[in-house]
Amino acid sequence: MTRIVVAISGATGAIYGIKLLQEFNKAAIETQLIISNSAQKTIELETDYLLDDIGKMASHQFSNSDIAAPPASGSFLHQGMVIAPCSMKTLSAIANGYADNLINRAADVVIKERRKLVLLVRETPLSPIHLENMLKLSRLGVIIMPPVPSFYHRPRTIEDIIKQMIGRIFDQLGIENSLLNRWPIK
Repeated sequence: MTRIVVAISGATGAIYGIKLLQEFNKAAIETQLIISNSAQKTIELETDYLLDDIGKMASHQFSNSDIAAPPASGSFLHQGMVIAPCSMKTLSAIANGYADNLINRAADVVIKERRKLVLLVRETPLSPIHLENMLKLSRLGVIIMPPVPSFYHRPRTIEDIIKQMIGRIFDQLGIENSLLNRWPIK
C-alpha cells in the first residue's frame, strides 16, 4: 500500500492540502495528516471545511506537537511527504534543520531517509532569503513546487486549477493519475 505524509501549514492555500487528501482518499492511498496551529486558523478563514471533517479524510492524524508520532521516525516507512501549502516559516525551519514540531521533524526525516519531499511554497513576492532556502533544499533533492496555475488546459473554475496542481503532485510522487490535462491539448 502507498502511504504519504500530508502536512498543511499556515500559508494561504489550505485548499490544496484538503483537496490533496480527498484525491489520495479516492485513490486508496494511506495518509498521515499533520495540521499546524496556524493552518487551523487559515482553514477557518479560507474555507467552509471543519477541522474534524478534514481529519476524517486522512487515514491517521497527528498533532503538530506530537514529536513521538510515527512520521517523526525514519523507521516509519512511507513513500514521501507533501506540505501543501508550505509557509516560509516552515520552509526556513526545514532548510535549517529546526525540527521543533512534527511537520518540521517529519520533513527532516524525509530528507535524511532520501524520500520524496514536495513543498507547495506560498509567498509572493519572494525575498532573497526565501529563494536561498528553496535553493538549499532543492540541492538536497526536495521538490520545490509553488502552486502556479497553468492555463493551457483552459480552466473554467478554481477547482480546475486546483485539480491540475494535485495531478502534478501525484506525478512528482510517481503515482499514476488522470487528474490533470496533459500537454499537448488537442
